[in-house]
Amino acid sequence: DIHRNRKVVKITFDYNLGILELLKKHFQVKWSQSKKCWWIARTEFDYEKFKEVLSPIAEIVPIADKSKVKIETDLPKGYLEKLEQKRYSPQTIKIYTHYFKDFLIYFDGKELVDISFDEINAYLHKLIKEQNISSSQQNQRINSIKFYYEKVLGRATEYYNIERPHIEKTLPDVLSKEEIYKMIQLTQNIKHRCIIALIYSCGLRRSEAINMELTDIDSKRMLVKVRAAKGKKDRYVQLSQYTLDLLRTYYKREKPKKWVFEGVNGAQYSAASVLNVVKHAAKRAKIKKRVYTHILRHSFATHHLEQGTDLRYIQEWLGHGSSKTTEIYTHVSKKDFSKFKNPIDDLSLS
Repeated sequence: DIHRNRKVVKITFDYNLGILELLKKHFQVKWSQSKKCWWIARTEFDYEKFKEVLSPIAEIVPIADKSKVKIETDLPKGYLEKLEQKRYSPQTIKIYTHYFKDFLIYFDGKELVDISFDEINAYLHKLIKEQNISSSQQNQRINSIKFYYEKVLGRATEYYNIERPHIEKTLPDVLSKEEIYKMIQLTQNIKHRCIIALIYSCGLRRSEAINMELTDIDSKRMLVKVRAAKGKKDRYVQLSQYTLDLLRTYYKREKPKKWVFEGVNGAQYSAASVLNVVKHAAKRAKIKKRVYTHILRHSFATHHLEQGTDLRYIQEWLGHGSSKTTEIYTHVSKKDFSKFKNPIDDLSLS
């Protein structure tokens, strides 16, 4: 490959601290922001040495194009199989395997069954200190490790008791009703209008919207069925008349066959496409704050709370297993704020 007018060898791998440390220690590797990969000048690349250094902890995969090399790490027997048997979602499997491979390489040369509680905590502390990983990522890494020891090896939960991080108490972002109205009205593409309207009016996650089939829209009972959502639980959400009218117009024009939102050749609409739809709509509406797909779900819950909808209904519609998860919207809602007068309004300021 050519980079900065030099012949280089591109090196790709799922980010892994152990692999990266070996590369930096033994080779003159550099990061390319434009190509999103590590690289070594072709004149400095010694393939035999490369294999010798990395083969003990990873599989080296030369690609047909000799200017590219991929590094892969093998998972212990039963790890991936157990994830699939327990029907974890593809996204969860991807996260767990990614983080557990990082764990394997860090403890290369050590038997997994011999790794102690203190060693694992030290590993996590190193990630926090050097990579500044978030609480969410720390929890995911802990879960990927716990899965191996508890589910694959069958150890008792009590054996593996890593202290979990405190979760930051952040409040969700919310759009006003007027902002969402502008996003829908200023979007000309009928499918895109339906995407925004359905996600907002039903409080859907992005994955739930793209996995929705035509048969999930029940116009007679004015309900939408959300199938196998997070936690593998089905739920029903109220269907608004406005959204139903939009969907009917869209169906007559586009004639989707299976999925409510279809891409090229009838395939499911992609998550990236949904995000682009939402971002472009926000740009047209001249919304300055950061807008992402999930903000529509946050807005759905907050607006319902502001108009007096019982929290229990909102919890059910959102598919939350615990009311504590839904209660975060009570901190965002302005319903109770409107009862009080701000003391500054009593001052005679000019």
